[in-house]
Amino acid sequence: MNGGVLRRVVLIGVLALAGIGLHAQNQAASPKAQGSPVFRSGVSAVVVAATVRDTRGRIVRNLKQNDFQVIDSGFGRKIQQFYSGNAPISLAVLLDISGSMAVGGNIDRARNAVAVATMNLTDEADEAALFTFDSTLQQVVGFTKDLAKLRRLSLEGTPWGKTSLFDAIATTAQAVAARDNRHRAVLVITDGVDTGSQMTPQAVSAIASAIDVPVYLLAVVHPLDHLGGAHAVVAADGRSAEVATLADLAKWTGGTMRMTSEAAHTVEEVKDLFAELRHQYLLIIEPGPRPGWHPLEIRTSNRDLVVHSRGGYTTIAAPSGS
Repeated sequence: MNGGVLRRVVLIGVLALAGIGLHAQNQAASPKAQGSPVFRSGVSAVVVAATVRDTRGRIVRNLKQNDFQVIDSGFGRKIQQFYSGNAPISLAVLLDISGSMAVGGNIDRARNAVAVATMNLTDEADEAALFTFDSTLQQVVGFTKDLAKLRRLSLEGTPWGKTSLFDAIATTAQAVAARDNRHRAVLVITDGVDTGSQMTPQAVSAIASAIDVPVYLLAVVHPLDHLGGAHAVVAADGRSAEVATLADLAKWTGGTMRMTSEAAHTVEEVKDLFAELRHQYLLIIEPGPRPGWHPLEIRTSNRDLVVHSRGGYTTIAAPSGS
């Protein structure tokens, strides 16, 4: 997709945010109400990024447009445009430096994760930015293809302050939305504890989804807190409310949540995350005319394949007389 086409689609989502921002925190806390991209009546494109994996969890490449079927509100929807293949990435790395990160050495795990992420970026093709947050958000390095700027940064310092995790994600997602690359995302590196946000996870998901920016969450934890890990004291099915909330936020935006407690985990999780992000399929459809929530299901002709994408979009009727 050329930059002009993509920018027009992005602007559609940004204009829709005006409506979301006024109502997001007052709506019911559900992905149907808040975790969905919003397009106004008459808008001609809904963009859906999809990742396909086989039964062994491996990324599936080289599928064609006719391998996909889009089900919109129970009815087939024609794919208007289709893009696939490896493409440059626009990535915002969002690092939690709040006081809770001082516990159990999590800040050291987080710094290592930033280093691993920047090493997975491709020089002179990808672009990235680094943001940090505690109670406020700071842009440390703006979007650049000079990735050495990120790799030589010193992230030393003592974590301090409240954690406004959800607020920081919402603002960073909007910054990513202004980039032209087809494959864009926010990578949040955090312990998952939020102590100071004004926004709910559902409201954040609404903003990120409306501008088609998936949120990938990498939760850095002590080995004893690593659910399902070799040293965990909590079973894998004993998810805390915080973990469940973060995982839901990522899912609603079309991203994923991963957990890491050791350097080897981080390398593998980040490598897999980049493989998923680089090899997304981009499907563009015409939105349905009916105002309201439109659940989406993306299928492939091979039913053994698993498709991961956001769950739907919302259309809003244009005001009368417009």
